[in-house]
Amino acid sequence: MRPLLLTLLLALSAPVLAGEIHRWTDSQGRVHYGDRPPDRVETRPLELDPHVMESVPLAPAAAPNRAVVLYSTQRCGFCRKARAHFHARGIPFTEYDVETTDRGARDFQRLGGRGVPIILIGDE
Repeated sequence: MRPLLLTLLLALSAPVLAGEIHRWTDSQGRVHYGDRPPDRVETRPLELDPHVMESVPLAPAAAPNRAVVLYSTQRCGFCRKARAHFHARGIPFTEYDVETTDRGARDFQRLGGRGVPIILIGDE
Protein backbone atom coordinates (compact mmCIF):
# COMPACT_ATOMS: atom_id res chain seq x y z
CA MET A 1 0.00 0.00 0.00
CA ARG A 2 2.80 2.46 0.84
CA PRO A 3 4.60 2.04 -2.51
CA LEU A 4 1.32 2.73 -4.31
CA LEU A 5 0.68 5.84 -2.22
CA LEU A 6 4.24 7.09 -2.75
CA THR A 7 3.99 6.55 -6.51
CA LEU A 8 0.68 8.40 -6.62
CA LEU A 9 2.08 11.36 -4.65
CA LEU A 10 5.14 11.60 -6.91
CA ALA A 11 3.00 11.45 -10.05
CA LEU A 12 0.76 14.25 -8.82
CA SER A 13 3.65 16.48 -7.77
CA ALA A 14 5.69 16.07 -10.99
CA PRO A 15 4.11 19.04 -12.83
CA VAL A 16 4.76 21.29 -9.83
CA LEU A 17 8.37 20.17 -9.54
CA ALA A 18 9.04 20.66 -13.25
CA GLY A 19 7.91 24.30 -13.48
CA GLU A 20 9.29 27.55 -12.21
CA ILE A 21 7.47 29.83 -9.83
CA HIS A 22 7.73 33.53 -10.63
CA ARG A 23 7.14 36.32 -8.12
CA TRP A 24 6.58 39.98 -8.94
CA THR A 25 5.12 43.12 -7.41
CA ASP A 26 2.66 45.25 -9.35
CA SER A 27 2.53 49.06 -9.41
CA GLN A 28 0.17 49.09 -6.40
CA GLY A 29 2.66 47.08 -4.35
CA ARG A 30 0.71 43.80 -4.46
CA VAL A 31 2.80 40.63 -4.69
CA HIS A 32 1.83 38.05 -7.34
CA TYR A 33 2.96 34.49 -8.01
CA GLY A 34 2.59 32.49 -11.20
CA ASP A 35 4.02 29.84 -13.49
CA ARG A 36 4.95 32.55 -16.03
CA PRO A 37 6.51 35.97 -15.53
CA PRO A 38 4.26 38.98 -16.14
CA ASP A 39 3.82 40.12 -19.74
CA ARG A 40 5.06 43.57 -18.85
CA VAL A 41 7.00 44.85 -15.89
CA GLU A 42 6.39 48.44 -14.90
CA THR A 43 9.39 50.46 -13.84
CA ARG A 44 9.64 53.70 -11.95
CA PRO A 45 12.43 56.25 -11.67
CA LEU A 46 14.78 55.64 -8.77
CA GLU A 47 14.61 58.41 -6.21
CA LEU A 48 17.88 58.51 -4.31
CA ASP A 49 18.93 60.13 -1.10
CA PRO A 50 21.72 62.59 -2.08
CA HIS A 51 24.06 60.86 0.38
CA VAL A 52 23.72 57.54 -1.48
CA MET A 53 25.33 58.84 -4.64
CA GLU A 54 28.34 59.98 -2.62
CA SER A 55 29.02 56.31 -1.88
CA VAL A 56 28.82 55.16 -5.52
CA PRO A 57 32.25 54.95 -7.21
CA LEU A 58 33.04 57.47 -9.91
CA ALA A 59 32.62 56.34 -13.50
CA PRO A 60 35.56 56.06 -15.90
CA ALA A 61 36.54 59.36 -17.56
CA ALA A 62 35.17 58.20 -20.93
CA ALA A 63 31.64 57.82 -19.49
CA PRO A 64 31.37 60.02 -16.39
CA ASN A 65 27.66 59.40 -15.74
CA ARG A 66 27.37 55.74 -16.73
CA ALA A 67 29.11 53.76 -13.96
CA VAL A 68 27.39 50.42 -13.35
CA VAL A 69 26.97 49.21 -9.77
CA LEU A 70 25.42 45.83 -8.92
CA TYR A 71 24.09 45.15 -5.42
CA SER A 72 23.66 41.40 -5.08
CA THR A 73 23.91 38.23 -3.00
CA GLN A 74 25.78 35.05 -3.86
CA ARG A 75 22.67 32.85 -3.79
CA CYS A 76 20.53 35.08 -6.04
CA GLY A 77 19.86 33.58 -9.49
CA PHE A 78 18.95 36.92 -11.06
CA CYS A 79 22.19 38.38 -9.68
CA ARG A 80 24.14 35.59 -11.41
CA LYS A 81 22.31 36.36 -14.67
CA ALA A 82 23.07 40.08 -14.37
CA ARG A 83 26.74 39.34 -13.61
CA ALA A 84 26.94 37.00 -16.65
CA HIS A 85 25.23 39.61 -18.84
CA PHE A 86 27.77 42.27 -17.90
CA HIS A 87 30.73 39.90 -18.39
CA ALA A 88 29.46 38.61 -21.76
CA ARG A 89 29.10 42.15 -23.10
CA GLY A 90 32.32 43.50 -21.60
CA ILE A 91 30.46 45.97 -19.40
CA PRO A 92 32.63 47.03 -16.46
CA PHE A 93 30.77 47.07 -13.15
CA THR A 94 31.36 47.28 -9.43
CA GLU A 95 29.59 44.71 -7.27
CA TYR A 96 28.68 44.82 -3.60
CA ASP A 97 27.18 41.84 -1.77
CA VAL A 98 24.42 43.19 0.49
CA GLU A 99 24.78 40.28 2.93
CA THR A 100 28.54 40.03 3.35
CA THR A 101 29.92 43.55 2.89
CA ASP A 102 29.35 46.59 5.09
CA ARG A 103 29.23 48.86 2.05
CA GLY A 104 26.66 46.66 0.32
CA ALA A 105 24.43 46.43 3.40
CA ARG A 106 24.66 50.18 4.05
CA ASP A 107 23.91 51.19 0.44
CA PHE A 108 21.10 48.61 0.19
CA GLN A 109 19.43 50.15 3.23
CA ARG A 110 19.89 53.71 1.93
CA LEU A 111 18.42 52.71 -1.43
CA GLY A 112 15.36 51.29 0.34
CA GLY A 113 16.18 47.85 -1.07
CA ARG A 114 13.61 45.11 -0.72
CA GLY A 115 15.27 42.59 -3.01
CA VAL A 116 18.26 41.99 -5.23
CA PRO A 117 19.67 42.62 -7.70
CA ILE A 118 19.70 46.38 -7.58
CA ILE A 119 21.53 47.81 -10.56
CA LEU A 120 22.54 51.45 -10.75
CA ILE A 121 23.60 52.82 -14.10
CA GLY A 122 25.00 56.28 -13.61
CA ASP A 123 22.54 57.97 -11.30
CA GLU A 124 19.50 55.85 -12.26
